[in-house]
Amino acid sequence: MLTSVLLIVAFILLLAVLILVHEAGHFFVAKASGVKVLEFGMGFPPRLWGTQKGETLYSINAIPFGGFVKMVGEEDPSEPRSLAGKSVLTRFLVIAAGPFMNAVTALVLFAVLFMIPQDVVVGKVTVREVAAGSPAEAAGIQPGDQIVSVDGHKLDNQGDVGYRISLKLGEQMEWVVRRDGRDMLLRIMPRLKPPEGEGATGIVVTTLETERVSRSMAPWTAVGRGFTAMADVIIITKNEVTKWLAGGKAPQVAGPIGMAQTFEEVGSEPGFSLKDRAMITFNLAAVISLSLAVFNILPLPALDGGRLPFLLIEWIGRGRRVPPKFESLVHMVGLAVLLGLALVIAVVDIMRIRGGGSLLGG
Repeated sequence: MLTSVLLIVAFILLLAVLILVHEAGHFFVAKASGVKVLEFGMGFPPRLWGTQKGETLYSINAIPFGGFVKMVGEEDPSEPRSLAGKSVLTRFLVIAAGPFMNAVTALVLFAVLFMIPQDVVVGKVTVREVAAGSPAEAAGIQPGDQIVSVDGHKLDNQGDVGYRISLKLGEQMEWVVRRDGRDMLLRIMPRLKPPEGEGATGIVVTTLETERVSRSMAPWTAVGRGFTAMADVIIITKNEVTKWLAGGKAPQVAGPIGMAQTFEEVGSEPGFSLKDRAMITFNLAAVISLSLAVFNILPLPALDGGRLPFLLIEWIGRGRRVPPKFESLVHMVGLAVLLGLALVIAVVDIMRIRGGGSLLGG
């Protein structure tokens, strides 16, 4: 019980740090641009504590899942040193600074992960079963085939196969399989909506003749691999949504409560070393930070990206702005909708937990 409580507290602190990084991006660019910052808040009101430093109030608030930077005149350019009174470029930089900092944080965390030596299970990835009428059968794959590479990527174990397939749902792939000592190039297209009980390609694979090897990357290589990992997360998320729209299973959506549950479950898993838990935490932090970056840059009212269409209209109109009251109303309505959605997700998370469910299955 104590371990679970500590893990949940650790998750809240982790999320708070990622939000702090996001808001710090807005804060420092605004300050550097001469915008007057009234408040830098961690969490959402009611306020628990605050201290005034110069013209800015630094506060800690009761609701931990969020944060904000309150600037003078965010929509009204008439106020001195207002955000809205700055040029389109300056406002774009202030707005984009938050998501940008989360993206940079994700890149750093992924790069660190790839630099840390990790034990990897390596062996011969072998096809055990091929479903009748599946894309694998149509491509000519047979039980006993060894999958050597997928789209030019060599495979270490069966997990790599699933990962590569998840990146190319509905798209043609090139597999090199080895049969009777001979390599063959086969083309296969994973399904977006496979039959119940089958995967996207219709195969079951296993890894034979396994061994453990330790791997790590040089910093410059790890950074490049970090960019690739970020792109992969975005592609997999897009494919999950596409699969859902094609009539497949809806992607699992979780708010902070659901993510905290997952963090606690993984952290409590027996047999994990301290290093394993650190790696899991780094990976989760990187994915959450990237998710914050992508979500906040979407052109939805009340989000950072929701201000970008108004900047675009102003830029195209050569300085002609949308009336500040209208823009403010749009963001207020958007905030109400987002808070309502967050509440619904929180209720779903709580009901799933009370029913013994988990994002990890079961």
